[in-house]
Amino acid sequence: MKDKNTVVINEKTPLLILAGPMFLELFLNTMLNNVDTIMLSHYDEFAVGAVGNANIILFMMNIFFNVISTATTVVVAQYLGAKRHDKMNMIYTLSFVVNFVLGAVLSGAFCLANPLIMDFLQVSAEMRPYSMIYLYIVGGSGFLTAVFNVMVQIVRCNGHTKIGMRVTFAINIFNIIGNYLFLYGPLSSLNMGVAGVAISTVAARLIAVIALIAFFYRTGTGRLSLRYLRPFPKKLLTKMIKIGLPTAGENLTYNLYQTTLLSFVNGMGNDAVNARAYCNTLISFAMIFSNASAMATQIITGHLVGAGKSEEAYKRVFRTLRTSMPITIALASINALLCRYTLQLFTDNQNIIALGQMIMIVDIFVEMGRCLNMTFVCSLKAAGAYIFPLLMGILCNWGLGLSTGYVVGVAMGVGVAGIFAGTATDECIRGLIVMFYWYKKKWFGKSVVDKKDILELEEEPSSK
Repeated sequence: MKDKNTVVINEKTPLLILAGPMFLELFLNTMLNNVDTIMLSHYDEFAVGAVGNANIILFMMNIFFNVISTATTVVVAQYLGAKRHDKMNMIYTLSFVVNFVLGAVLSGAFCLANPLIMDFLQVSAEMRPYSMIYLYIVGGSGFLTAVFNVMVQIVRCNGHTKIGMRVTFAINIFNIIGNYLFLYGPLSSLNMGVAGVAISTVAARLIAVIALIAFFYRTGTGRLSLRYLRPFPKKLLTKMIKIGLPTAGENLTYNLYQTTLLSFVNGMGNDAVNARAYCNTLISFAMIFSNASAMATQIITGHLVGAGKSEEAYKRVFRTLRTSMPITIALASINALLCRYTLQLFTDNQNIIALGQMIMIVDIFVEMGRCLNMTFVCSLKAAGAYIFPLLMGILCNWGLGLSTGYVVGVAMGVGVAGIFAGTATDECIRGLIVMFYWYKKKWFGKSVVDKKDILELEEEPSSK
């Protein structure tokens, strides 16, 4: 059954047809990620910083899941663009199975390493118990996130632009209800607190996975079956790992860099930790549109490159930037202007609010650079140029971001806003570099789908 809302993806596809639903999806997903912070801020202030620390580690886990899910986006988009429909079920099944197994393994590993992680992050004694229980429950179910990441990329690349938005809206409602029940409602007598919030989050993600798989089958997008992996498509998996590993490496080095910066912030006291956690909640809303635009452009770029239309892809990315950059700057500026009031949604601690105001001013420059990075890095990956973003990430994160953050934030005593100044330096300079790389067309000829690739894949069994 064909979904009547399926979008045909080519060079004429309007950006907002894809980016609009993704924007709403990301907005709702951001609400899901931050509703725990909002509701916990009225329950126990130490719990907020604790969950913020745990989320840093959960994001790191998600990086590993993105090895396959990122490769899935590139491979599915390019093969659909090349109209190689005979290979799609094999690609879908391979992505699903590999990420599920990886998710199960990493969930166990991060749970076992939980005490060591808390030591590395220098989590305070007041926050440590909350951080650990949240990581045990949400991290222990990481395989759900792994499967979700793959399935949502598959349906997006097939032109089903609204399903993610609908699923995310539903699980937001479920998560809010669950949080309320555990924190303030009938289940509050159990005194589960952070553990209850974690359980609610996991249950919401389970529902999301079930809904996506059901949609995948109902719309006839494809099928999942181990028979598509007999004999096992080693060449395809190797290709996907080669695509995904540099992306994961780029994200991993960024997260390790941010984790190191977080250890600096933890040394500045609990007010600094909470100010960072609250501001990150507000910042996540400012970056949604540029993120949605970059994701939509990545899918369009993948389809165009797979169809051999590199010149059309080249022009399309600059068109995206002309739309996303002004809106991103406007959102970040509004955030900075209103943060004095919006931060009061979380706390009445005036020191935290003052620190937050400084952070949000610096964040305007962070978002400008991040918009450049997301737009061009996503497009480079979609075109098959995945090594250059990794090299620039390593060089700029550690060579510029960390050093500037330490000098300004710690050595010069500016504090947590100085840490964000380091991130702004990294994002802006790295963004200009990757834009120049795209402008010079260094990515031409790096398509995943070419004549040689098709000949190699013909050796493997058809997925029909």
